[in-house]
Amino acid sequence: MSTLTTTQALVDLGQLILDRSGGRAEAFSVAHEELTVTTTLEHLVELMRLLRDDPALRFNQLIDLCGVDYPERAQRFEVVYHLLSYVKNVRLRVKLRTDEDTAVPSITPVHPCANWFEREAFDMYGVFFSDHPDLRRILTDYGFHGHPLRKDFPMTGYVEVRWDEELKRVIYEPVKLIQEYRAFDFLSPWEGANYVLPGDEKAGG
Repeated sequence: MSTLTTTQALVDLGQLILDRSGGRAEAFSVAHEELTVTTTLEHLVELMRLLRDDPALRFNQLIDLCGVDYPERAQRFEVVYHLLSYVKNVRLRVKLRTDEDTAVPSITPVHPCANWFEREAFDMYGVFFSDHPDLRRILTDYGFHGHPLRKDFPMTGYVEVRWDEELKRVIYEPVKLIQEYRAFDFLSPWEGANYVLPGDEKAGG
């Protein structure tokens, strides 16, 4: 199938979704032979149910759910859903925006496998999902502080874990970077050292 034919088929499918959604889908786009539909928090669950149950669509498999962080935006998070239609043999991406305080409706009533996907998005990004049956961390430890895939999360994290021999248990402590053990022998590369570096003594001969 040619790229032109594939792209036109996806455009037609996107328009079909818009026509059948009754306003639940806001818009669609096609890029790199992939169809993306955008929606809102209010319409997410009903749109997912329509995409699954409509005989002309039949997107009955949720493949993945993930988050994306744009800290410069007021609504900093995008939640992205990847669906598959076995009948049409085509994939669909559904996207919506939210912020740190506004919960996204859980789609577990439509796709039960979203349970763990939503827990992962909560754990990694701090995105809340309303009416989730068991929203708790899934990849980090229960005592973990913060959300590691946010772009403002420090590379070192906020706490470190170690075994305390006296208490006979694992404890959490704030991360401390001890600078006195970091000995910098040289100036910055563009300034150069004011002494002969090891090996450079041969250059003067």
